[in-house]
Amino acid sequence: MKRTRIHNPFYVITGGPGVGKTSLLEALQIRGYTVIPEVARQLIKEKQAIDGDALPWKNKRLYRDLMFQRSLESFEKVMKQKQGSSPIFFDRGFLDAICYASLTGIRVENDMKILAETWRYNDHVFILPPWKEIYQTDAQRKQDWNEAVFTYNKMIQTYRSYQYNLVEVPKTTIGERAEFILTFVTKEK
Repeated sequence: MKRTRIHNPFYVITGGPGVGKTSLLEALQIRGYTVIPEVARQLIKEKQAIDGDALPWKNKRLYRDLMFQRSLESFEKVMKQKQGSSPIFFDRGFLDAICYASLTGIRVENDMKILAETWRYNDHVFILPPWKEIYQTDAQRKQDWNEAVFTYNKMIQTYRSYQYNLVEVPKTTIGERAEFILTFVTKEK
């Protein structure tokens, strides 16, 4: 099915873990752009603080459900508040929760598929490739390098299956990465 091209200013920045997304998004925010924080990392921090079950190494399905729900809520909140055509950058999107389900072998519910098909970000999604030289694990990011690469490949597969056009952000300085994205967004208008 061919989709109508979506020109809304909601741009997802995604990729596997440890690719420099947070630093890039901070650079965009410093330049005055609206950035919607990643819900997955915040969810993990919250659940770790209370020894909760909705964690990727405890209850994968519950974690996926909450990640998807919170991602949709942040999307919906921005939709209601949206004014103007300035770009808004999302640190991951709700399709990342669908990708997570695929990674872990959890069935993607039909309502999730329908929402992913009808609630659309901009057709162009920025993806950061694996970058071994900067990759690190931490208290929330426990995947090893091979898992990070596998996640990146699943992200490509997931976003393409929902007919998004992936724009790979080059491995370079944070400032140059930000400039690459802003130049692309400006040209698209």
